[in-house]
Order: sequence, then structure tokens, then C-alpha cells
Amino acid sequence: MSPPYPKAHGLLDGKVTLVTAAAGAGIGYATARRCAEEGATIVVSDKHERRLAAAAESLAELTGVKPLAVPCDVTSQAQVESLFEAVEQAHGRLDVLVNNAGLGGTAPLAEMTDEQWHAVIDVTLNGTMRCTRQALRLMIPRGAGAVVNNASVIGWRAQHGQAHYAAAKAGVMALTRCVALEAAGHGIRVNAVAPSLAVHPFLAKVTSEELLAELAAKEAFGRSAEPWEVANVIVFLASEYASYMTGEVVSVSSQHP
Repeated sequence: MSPPYPKAHGLLDGKVTLVTAAAGAGIGYATARRCAEEGATIVVSDKHERRLAAAAESLAELTGVKPLAVPCDVTSQAQVESLFEAVEQAHGRLDVLVNNAGLGGTAPLAEMTDEQWHAVIDVTLNGTMRCTRQALRLMIPRGAGAVVNNASVIGWRAQHGQAHYAAAKAGVMALTRCVALEAAGHGIRVNAVAPSLAVHPFLAKVTSEELLAELAAKEAFGRSAEPWEVANVIVFLASEYASYMTGEVVSVSSQHP
């Protein structure tokens, strides 16, 4: 049984916060909602324009404020630059970046094509790098900011058919640690979450009930996480409550190695 939905405590009051891959019903949308509930000024982005517009409308209904919604494919440097320019033009600064964009898939390496490998790496790892790089270019002159990346326990553990995804998420973890050292002198924190199983409607649609049940049984609580439970940890890492945390990858599960 899931715990009750948390009350807001103003953890991100006034923080201009950008969340990538925020359309749909997964961790990105849940994070945008939780950040808005905690007082942040939200900007949401996603590759899928129709779903992004629907997400923005839904957030407006829930929070009373319609966020700026900017379509962006994180595999395109030009689109990433346009996204961050839109944030700066609309709000004058960026306080928090949540890199949620990622792409999965299942294929044994012996059967995997170059296209499958590159697609997962380009969205999940390169996209995180592109957005983080652009965020730093806005944050460094101000001497403040926080970046939270969405990694995965797959970056630590082995799983059949997940070589490309595991490599990408392990790369996100390494990127987080290295950039944290580079950014610390500028007053910028860089951390990551590593969720295990967070079920949402899209995942349930593309994954068998048997597999979801098998994975849930391996969790300490015997259930999958709610997307907002992962979002809560992201909010904490973005907030001043994590002021002395940087370069950390926080497991949102019991599956840290």
C-alpha cells in the first residue's frame, strides 16, 4: 500500500526549475508537479508536443499556474540551446535543472543494432550532458544552482537485455560525479537519483503484468514506487536542505550495491 501524498513545505519557493521529459504520467511529470507544489516556477519540456501541452494544462489545473512549456529533443544541440534561451528570456535565470529525459529498450547485445545502441546513449547520456552543459552556462555567472539527474539502479546492477541502458545510466552517474567537482567552486550542486521500479500507465502498457509483479516482489516494500515518491527525493536534492550534498547518486530503493 502506498503512503499518503505529501503536503507541500515551500522547499523550492521562488526557484526557476526546468524539468525535461515532463509530459506523460511518469517521473518527469510527477517531478514538475511536486516542484510546483513546493513553490517553484516551473518550465516543462518534452519531445512530444501534444503530450507536453496536455501536461502543461494539467499542471495548471492542479497548481493554479500554467508553466512555460517548450518542446525540445535533447538529441539536438540547437533545440537544447533554444530551450535554455526560452527559460532565460521568460524568467531571467535558471535555479534548478532536472534531467529526466531517457530512452529504454530491451535487446541482447549480440542482436542489438548500432542504431538501437546509439539511440539510447544519445537520449539518456548525451542528452543529460547537453542540458547540464547549457545549464552551467547560465548558472556559473550567477554562482548558484542545482542540477538533479535521473539515473537508475540499472547503472549499478546487471540485467539481461539492458546493456545499452545500463551503460547510459552508469554514464549519467559518472557524469554527475565529475561535473559536481567542476561546479562546486561556482556554488552549484550536481546530484542524481537512481530509481528502481516506479510504475506509471505507460510502463504498465508496455510491460507484462508478470514481469512487473516479479520486479515488485524484489523490492524491500514489496511494491513499486509511485512516481511522486521518486520526485520527492528529486525535490530534496534540488532544495537547500541538500546544501552540502554534491556528486551523490541517491538510490530510491533498497538496491544500492
